[in-house]
Amino acid sequence: MVSFRFKKSSANKDTSPSGPGREFTIDELARTANTTVRNVRAYQDRGLLAPPEKRGRVGFYNEDHLSRLKLVGQMLGRGYTLNNIQEMLDAIDKGYDLRQLLGLTHAITSPWTDEIPKNFNPVHLATMFGTNLSRGALAKTIELGLLEPDGLRYRAPSPKILHAGAEMASEGIPLLDLLELIDSLRGHLESFCDQAVSLFVKELDQYGDNLPPKEELPRLAQLIWKIRPLAMTAIESEVSRALQKSASKFVNDRIVGLIDKMAEEMPNTLGQQAESWVPPPESTESQDKDKKS
Repeated sequence: MVSFRFKKSSANKDTSPSGPGREFTIDELARTANTTVRNVRAYQDRGLLAPPEKRGRVGFYNEDHLSRLKLVGQMLGRGYTLNNIQEMLDAIDKGYDLRQLLGLTHAITSPWTDEIPKNFNPVHLATMFGTNLSRGALAKTIELGLLEPDGLRYRAPSPKILHAGAEMASEGIPLLDLLELIDSLRGHLESFCDQAVSLFVKELDQYGDNLPPKEELPRLAQLIWKIRPLAMTAIESEVSRALQKSASKFVNDRIVGLIDKMAEEMPNTLGQQAESWVPPPESTESQDKDKKS
């Protein structure tokens, strides 16, 4: 458990730490913590760092200051804002375990995919999409966040969807139509995801503006980790069901009509082909999915 002996600074309370060990001037503290004097002063002004012990006109910091300063730097490096850090440090000062706080935060904010972003140069994109990647299609791809300009290259947060789009476009499906489909799909998915996340938010709402009790943090983190794969399973299952339903609704009638017409024009040939037809084996990918399930 990580704890500190000093509280957030206030005008009416002496919050200077009394930790043992080395002492530092502000320049020495900044250098040892691999930060700047300006940052030390800024953190102190925000209450993230207690004021030093004054001896004459010189302020002296100690090991507790150094520990907290390093912690602030580490949390900034993980992407937390100063407001996030302030809330966590206040919680630590109230006796919360930093590891449990970080565990809950990680469960909420960590990526929902292990896919690694990839950079593409314009030549690579032109090879993938050919003439399908018009200026309008490229602009729409960037608008949807499927590509992010990065100097002379483009960063794809999800290379899988980019490759899938390129393959479908190569089969003759207009790229702009695919992009409009993704745009439409997002609205429906985001509505579902809001509802899924609200299941967890209800657990937090019972505590109002306060942090959950310390003993509840592990349970809440575990709850989120359980909800995540269940939500993904629900999405995949429902999308598969909806695709099958739509395929039956829009495609079957047309195919049946074509078969009826062909039967009228060449009944003997069509009958022989129907009798000799054998369903193709499932794809390797489908078989792998069945084995895993």
